[in-house]
Amino acid sequence: MSDTNATRGTQAPRTTATRATDAPPAGATATRATDAPPAEALPPERGALRALLPALAGHRAMTARTCVAALLEQGSLVALVTLAAHTVGTAVIEGGAPSAGTVTALVALVLVRALTTWREMDLSHDLAYRVLAALRVRVFDGLARSAPARVAGRRSGDLAATAMADVEALEFFYAHTTAQLLASGTVLAGGTAVLAAVEPWLLAAVLPVAALLAAAPFAEARGRAGRGARTRAAVATLSADTVETVDGLRELLAFGALAGRRRRLAERGRQVGEAQRAEATWEAGAAALRDLLIVAALLGVVVAAAQSLTAGRLHGAWVPAAMALALAVLGPVAESARSLSQAVSLRAAASRVKAAVDAPALAPPPAVPRSLPPGPLGVRLDRVSFDYGAGPVLDGVELTVPAGQTLALVGASGAGKSTCAHLLARFWDPSGGRVQLLPADGDPVDLRELDDAELRGAVALVGQETPLFHGTLAENLRLAAPAADDDLLAETARRCDVDRIAPLDTPVGERGATLSGGQRARIALARALLARPRVLILDESTAHLDNTSDARLAAALRQEGRTTIVIAHRRATIRRADRIAVLEAGRIAEEGTWEELTARPDSALNRSLAHLPS
Repeated sequence: MSDTNATRGTQAPRTTATRATDAPPAGATATRATDAPPAEALPPERGALRALLPALAGHRAMTARTCVAALLEQGSLVALVTLAAHTVGTAVIEGGAPSAGTVTALVALVLVRALTTWREMDLSHDLAYRVLAALRVRVFDGLARSAPARVAGRRSGDLAATAMADVEALEFFYAHTTAQLLASGTVLAGGTAVLAAVEPWLLAAVLPVAALLAAAPFAEARGRAGRGARTRAAVATLSADTVETVDGLRELLAFGALAGRRRRLAERGRQVGEAQRAEATWEAGAAALRDLLIVAALLGVVVAAAQSLTAGRLHGAWVPAAMALALAVLGPVAESARSLSQAVSLRAAASRVKAAVDAPALAPPPAVPRSLPPGPLGVRLDRVSFDYGAGPVLDGVELTVPAGQTLALVGASGAGKSTCAHLLARFWDPSGGRVQLLPADGDPVDLRELDDAELRGAVALVGQETPLFHGTLAENLRLAAPAADDDLLAETARRCDVDRIAPLDTPVGERGATLSGGQRARIALARALLARPRVLILDESTAHLDNTSDARLAAALRQEGRTTIVIAHRRATIRRADRIAVLEAGRIAEEGTWEELTARPDSALNRSLAHLPS
């Protein structure tokens, strides 16, 4: 569990995981989102696949080319097998070789078939992967837009399964469904028209089977969707357990719990296998039924053609041609039915992806954003209330921090300190009251009146846990300010003692695995300072620093004259603040200087200090 790293502008997403002390109950969300179930709990939604079709709108030209290629591929096959069968029938009945024109047409159809098959596969998969690339970005944007409430209580492996595995599963839908359905419908219409012109009675054998093949995916849609949902849920659970196992490998080894964890992963894998086998078994049975229907249609065509031949209504050469044509038009229909059935089983994946894409913004952008004037900024919480859906966390908080002042926010675990920090960073909006920035000149500015870039440029939040990414120290620092020059980077690293950790071009390892907690804390602070925020919020981010480093950092921050809010459980850190505010029961119980508050034996600060280290 970690708080967000400091961000600036639009270079970093507004994401965080809430701390256990202030976090909402598992599965709970902010007041505005209490009616929305977590994405993993959503049942497969009818129409979820259709809702993802507009993703093709940005690729209209390629979609059209794919449909044309699919139509030519299927149409050329129908023409090829029908002409070949008719040619053979004519040669047998008339005892003559086919004409040069017929041979030329057959060769041309073979070449067209080969070319269009390759082209259709190339275009359909190119289209699908372009759509998936854009869809992954939209999923991430949805998660970032609704974080942290929508990700609270969700496991990182499950979120990864939505962003990666669920999106990847939709490749089949985009590559093998839309164009193929259109092409097979067109080929069926053209083929039945030819059969009707040759002998109308042949349609009695073809059309009922085509109707059954087309209706089958819809008749079994609920069962397929349920089986698909079980598979997606099992894959998501396995992904979550795997990520947690990798992250906690050292702890599992240290406490001898690895064997039990391996058994758990094996059980999760068995559940995935069972779910996948259930889907595969049902599909095998459905495929066999489709084959039986086509065989029945062919037998019907043989009977109808034989009767027509006997009655003199059908030329003998058209008997094999009719059989080939019936097979050629029913084959794509059966393949489309298979594709549609498999697409139905993806409804659960589509529902999870759609829920992420359509996730509501818990901090929506303003209709008409305001700009902040230059200069120092103060902070005000004006009658702020907030809850996670399970009772109020903040209840009418009144707190003002003048520009350039350092305020220590103190309180017991769960008092709402981190919630205040998250509201100041506008990860959520308050359910009541206002969170404002106070310019030295001008009226107060509600955070809801600022666009995200303006807010991130003014306010930075640093948590006690530091998300680091695979890359060098310099790359991790520049997340907050990609355009920072080398001199500013080096100076900021020096002030936060980051230069003592390692050279700035040193790789830190994934999630900073090669660094200690104190080193990661220094990097987080340097990253925030590199963005030059006017308001800095430190949510126990100095907890991993020793007293000397903490004091040196506090002196450096004071010299810059910015407004700083420190959430701390260390006496020395609290004592250095200009003012102290104590949170109790969702309200500011008292506020004042160290000397004022500690002079009263019954003060709320003294009650808190009794349980704090020096």
